[in-house]
Amino acid sequence: MTTIDNDQIKSAVQDRYAEVARSADGCGGTSCCSEESALYTVDQIQGLPSGAVTASAGCGNPSALASLQVGETVVDFGSGGGIDCFLAAREVGESGTVIGVDMTPDMVELAKKNAQTLGLSNVTFHLADMEDTPIPDASVDVIMSNCVICLTPDKDAVFREALRILRPGGRLFVSDMLLAAPLPPEEAADTDNWVSCLAGAELTDTYLGRMDKAGFADIEVLSANPLSSEGWRANIRSTDVKATKPA
Repeated sequence: MTTIDNDQIKSAVQDRYAEVARSADGCGGTSCCSEESALYTVDQIQGLPSGAVTASAGCGNPSALASLQVGETVVDFGSGGGIDCFLAAREVGESGTVIGVDMTPDMVELAKKNAQTLGLSNVTFHLADMEDTPIPDASVDVIMSNCVICLTPDKDAVFREALRILRPGGRLFVSDMLLAAPLPPEEAADTDNWVSCLAGAELTDTYLGRMDKAGFADIEVLSANPLSSEGWRANIRSTDVKATKPA
């Protein structure tokens, strides 16, 4: 059976989401793309650039779960076109800060363009791996991530980095693809399944165990919804998880 290494996975993910970003950027403005993500309410996406909405490739709505407070600092791992960052910016207000992190240059450029369109001064975007960000230690109140951690082979590094940058008592909110049973080996080795957030999905206990190993506490599954009712995809769950960094 053919296997793919970590560099191949990263390259494939960057290529796919660069294509998504370029396609979304072609919409322009705030109204030319009529397709809206079912993950967000009409009120949430009202007024957002269409490029932010159409570039969204998440499986949940973590900003809605995060119970954000005015003045907080929020980081989005895998920020894409910026939709969750822009929603978070509404909640934290002008006294708060939102930082998007993404490893795909086209996505970062799209997000910056969208932020400029919205005239937001409290949202910034970094081109960086979520396993190794330029964000200082213990400087963040909330980390959110929407169907992105499943795209990396090194999830332990992601959770260690999240714990590093969170303040004591800080919160982590993740929407991700998790498994109720292992994938068939041939599907787990398929590059297309990696970039589609499927092959990198892990068993729920394994994934939560990585969070615990990194040092998170109060780990809780908030919801888990099957991706499909048929075949091996029936074992994939779109799952919302929260955790905290011990005070």
